[in-house]
Amino acid sequence: MAFHSVFLVFLAGLAFFSEATPPDSDDSKHPLFIKILDSVRGSPAQNVLLKLYKEDADGAWQLLNSKQTDDNGESQELTTKEHFAAGIYKIELDTASYWKRLGLNPFHHYVDVVFTANDSGYRHYSIAVLLSPFSYSIAAVVGDPAK
Repeated sequence: MAFHSVFLVFLAGLAFFSEATPPDSDDSKHPLFIKILDSVRGSPAQNVLLKLYKEDADGAWQLLNSKQTDDNGESQELTTKEHFAAGIYKIELDTASYWKRLGLNPFHHYVDVVFTANDSGYRHYSIAVLLSPFSYSIAAVVGDPAK
């Protein structure tokens, strides 16, 4: 039952930060927002290494950027609107390092989120991850295409 409560709070939080971004706001410059929550501690997952890749025409993954989540378990500066062209992207979360820093031995070493972006116009993407040492859940909110 506790998991269900945490999951409902997670979904409520996702709905909270998923409001459309005004076109002239600072957030509109950063089209990709990541939020990671630690379900064991019930807090944001700080300092999780994130890597953003884009798939080339030959199917190879090209590293675009890497960042760590901040004190709120968030990262919004993996890419900019100018560099977020239509294509297939992968976000790799280094979960093993995160859990090992906390003294736990996790089942999964990485979480990969692979998605198609901007195939029908520029959009804002909010991705939330609920993380435990043995499982994870991902939810995404994709904004309407910008006009």
